[in-house]
Amino acid sequence: MSHDTTLPPSLPGAARLSPLLPMAALFAAMVSVTTGASIAKTLFPVTGPQGTTALRLTTAALMLTLLLRPWRLRLTRNSWRPLLVYGGAMGAMNFLFYQALQTIPVGVAIAVEFTGPLCLALLSSRRRVDFLWIGLAVGGLALLLPLERAAAQLDPYGIACALGAGVFWALYIVAGKKVGGAHGTQATAAGTLIAATLVLPIGIAQTGAATLFQPGILGSAFMVGALSSALPYTLEMFAMRRLPAQTFSTLTSAEPAVGALMAMMLLGEALSPLHWLAIATIMVASIGATLSARRPTAPVMPE
Repeated sequence: MSHDTTLPPSLPGAARLSPLLPMAALFAAMVSVTTGASIAKTLFPVTGPQGTTALRLTTAALMLTLLLRPWRLRLTRNSWRPLLVYGGAMGAMNFLFYQALQTIPVGVAIAVEFTGPLCLALLSSRRRVDFLWIGLAVGGLALLLPLERAAAQLDPYGIACALGAGVFWALYIVAGKKVGGAHGTQATAAGTLIAATLVLPIGIAQTGAATLFQPGILGSAFMVGALSSALPYTLEMFAMRRLPAQTFSTLTSAEPAVGALMAMMLLGEALSPLHWLAIATIMVASIGATLSARRPTAPVMPE
């Protein structure tokens, strides 16, 4: 279990250092997950987005199970429910996000998906200035949405999938903070197992087991699983237990830009100035929402 507490005044150095650790972990998670997303997109011609999602979650579940040994969790009838919500949200978030990657650039997909955590941050504050951040977020989305028929416009289905992924991302944050406080990083392994159990049958049905489990594909799949799920989810769970959900949501505002940069380097996905403006607008809305709503809140520290 964990509880809210403040560090004793006799440890000023720990008080300065401890908030940086979860922030650094969260930044490392963003670099890892966006790199994994770019690598995963290279598998789409063979395994498709459904199969790639299944491979990502399954390989990550195997690695996390061996590393964190979730069978040691002491679960009750009541503690199963938030864990199932956490795993289900993780599976749906990944599935919809990879559907979006099939038709829109990585950085754009992350920016649209980020509206979920943005809304979560806005719900924690009811000041008038919040309407400014809402307006900025809506404006950023308007710059991305394919409102006119043109070759340069983005695919509506991809945008819709990214928005759906954002809804489940917000649910993932809320549920993850709850199960992380109760079970620690072992909840990450259990949640990933649940997500893989839900998505793997879909991947097999869409892609076929023979294609999905080719030796050549599995090597890339394990890399994607490690970078996209095993490592970042463990780092995120570490950060979730020590940061308020609102702060966690805001710090991830850098992820769209990180994702766009990684996709540019690894996939050659060059975005237009308009798309960069849209991404920056959504990021500013996210940062502003949290800064205007932030109150002195003690981090969640482990016992």
